[in-house]
Amino acid sequence: MKKIALLGSTGSIGQNTLELVDLHPEKFEITSLAAGSNADLLEKQCLKYRPHLAAMSDRKAAERLSGKLSGIGQKTVVAPGIEGLTEAACCSEADVVVSAISGAAGLIPTFQALKNGKQVALANKEVLVMAGSLIMPMIRDGKGSIIPVDSEHSAVHQCLGNTPMGEVQRIILTASGGPFIDFTAKQLEDVTVAEALQHPTWDMGRKITVDSATLMNKGLEVIEAHHLFQVESSRIDVIVHPQSIVHSLVQFADGTMLAQMGITDMKIPLLYALTYPERIDARLPGLDLSRLPEISFRNPDLERFPCLELAYQALEEGGTATAVLNAANEVSVDAFLDGIIPFTSIPAIIEKVLGRLPRQAASSLEMVLEADNTARIMAAEAVRNS
Repeated sequence: MKKIALLGSTGSIGQNTLELVDLHPEKFEITSLAAGSNADLLEKQCLKYRPHLAAMSDRKAAERLSGKLSGIGQKTVVAPGIEGLTEAACCSEADVVVSAISGAAGLIPTFQALKNGKQVALANKEVLVMAGSLIMPMIRDGKGSIIPVDSEHSAVHQCLGNTPMGEVQRIILTASGGPFIDFTAKQLEDVTVAEALQHPTWDMGRKITVDSATLMNKGLEVIEAHHLFQVESSRIDVIVHPQSIVHSLVQFADGTMLAQMGITDMKIPLLYALTYPERIDARLPGLDLSRLPEISFRNPDLERFPCLELAYQALEEGGTATAVLNAANEVSVDAFLDGIIPFTSIPAIIEKVLGRLPRQAASSLEMVLEADNTARIMAAEAVRNS
């Protein structure tokens, strides 16, 4: 029986995790739940899974949840704010922490969980994008471990096995290309929020779906792969694969290439991360090879989708540049989703912030968070002036 601390329980990854818990109640138990502001859904989850602790980053929502649970005699303790999220992540009973809080909000709880020696199923790529240079040395020193949940990094993890990185020629991350892969630059100027949220192959949250449409999601994954697998950016490639059947590939020194394939369901990499190194039945259909559509690959167009190149640039600059990139992207995407800026302003604002903010060494978590905050202020100003 693995005991799970679930961060981001009301989001897409969180709900998929709970479906797996329902599927294998003999394997998994929930010890703590954490969410943002959706008190109604978290209340239902608390009543069903009866965790020892529930946390909410929104303090008013936490108060509402606490009142509702205490009013019906539920003994779950409710903890508010970032302190509550961190308490949920560091729950002493938890064997594995699922880090699925979207964006930079997941950094501190996940960092502290790893510092406390937890095994983390990492679905929040921003954690390593912002602070990978701090986290990976900590893991190499024996503090905690990470099994990736992103389908691409899960695929690479499975293809690598125990192969030494010296025998790896390159890692190839596949990208669906999002809904606008065949749009012209002119067409991209007029895309709507509704169109951007219509991902052709994956069902994901709003922010990550927009990131997929700009190809920033793939840029963030390049940075994550650099840290996870300790490989330089020159050996990490991105290829557009619209069918989303091959989830990523590894090419070895002898020219051999291994690919991981599967249906587009996040429960598969989630279950892999929860049970690693064991594999258990996901009760999902496998690929029917005889019925597969034609599989195609093509290079990404960096002129129409400059976010990917901006991510490579930030990774090469190092230090706090990747935290700045992530912060500017989050602010820009929020502004687009709110109808304040057009789709094509997202990379323009990110580039402006990257160019204005001096780079510093990411020598501490405080330095990373300061860079994140400053970049958000600059990005918000750029949104207002756009």
